[in-house]
Amino acid sequence: MIRRLGAAICVWLLAAAASPADDVNRTVLEFDDLRGWRLDNHQRALDAFLVTCPDLRDPDWRSLCALAQQKPEARTFFELFFRPVLIENGTPALFTGYFEPELDGARRPGGRFRYPVYREPEIAKASNPWLTRREIETGDAMHGKGLEIAWVDDPVELFFLQIQGSGRIRLRDGSVIRVGYGGANGHPYRSIGVELVRRGIYTVHQVSAEVIKNWVRRHPEEGRELLFHNPSYVFFRVVNTIPPDAGPLGAMNRSVTSKRTVAVDPAFVPLGAPVWVEKEGEHAFNRLMVAQDTGSAIKGPQRADIFFGTGAGAGRAAGRLRDPGRMVVLLPIQRAFASATEPFQ
Repeated sequence: MIRRLGAAICVWLLAAAASPADDVNRTVLEFDDLRGWRLDNHQRALDAFLVTCPDLRDPDWRSLCALAQQKPEARTFFELFFRPVLIENGTPALFTGYFEPELDGARRPGGRFRYPVYREPEIAKASNPWLTRREIETGDAMHGKGLEIAWVDDPVELFFLQIQGSGRIRLRDGSVIRVGYGGANGHPYRSIGVELVRRGIYTVHQVSAEVIKNWVRRHPEEGRELLFHNPSYVFFRVVNTIPPDAGPLGAMNRSVTSKRTVAVDPAFVPLGAPVWVEKEGEHAFNRLMVAQDTGSAIKGPQRADIFFGTGAGAGRAAGRLRDPGRMVVLLPIQRAFASATEPFQ
């Protein structure tokens, strides 16, 4: 899926859901209905909530943010001022993961560093769509324009950097260039994982980011053609407004937090809201997170993408995640009851 981590979108918090479908049910629960609620580290969730709550404009949420800034006992804060709301439309929950890639690179081309990371050219901003991935990478449209941010050593990792939408480029002197989403060529995203399944090379359950990377590297010529199957091309910008140890920017234009930020569909889940995640499958967990990001593949009230952090280890963990479970949104008390479609028991 394409992450839009660097793309700023509206940070106004919606009351409950924006233009929800008629068949969506909202049921107010008790905190005792949340599996493992008492066992979580609620302070970590409160810390994540405080990163983005100052940007919320709705009076109810601004009041809760002001209270949170007084450093209350975390679990008590959530239990006193929120109510859990289960939002469903009949589609089973699905949790996936995402991460911030880290690539090796250089400020100038040379040796193994020969794959450029580009800023968006002005002509691409004015044309929609512009050139395809194949045309950009095999033609001369980008040459001599001074658009290179850096050069990296792995075209496969560069491709996945574009899918994630943000990342870090670690230079040979140990310094880091952080890049974020800076535009695109306007062509639709086409999944190369789906294409591998269509060709019969893998089944749906076998495909992951690591599987795809390994296949492309084992088949360099076919692999390059496979990457061209996705005509979408993402450009970047240098992000130097956040500390190196902070997470990348999410949809609220604030740093996301490893294993406490979740990307959601804002048509159902308000950006900035706490979200209780009950992830099943391998390495099951129950955890309070915060809805601070979005993604083009994140659609529906029970669909979520969990941020795993930075680097290869985070990438492997994120790539393996595709599990069922349940997601419950925490809303201010009055809003929770006002939004309910099922009577409170």
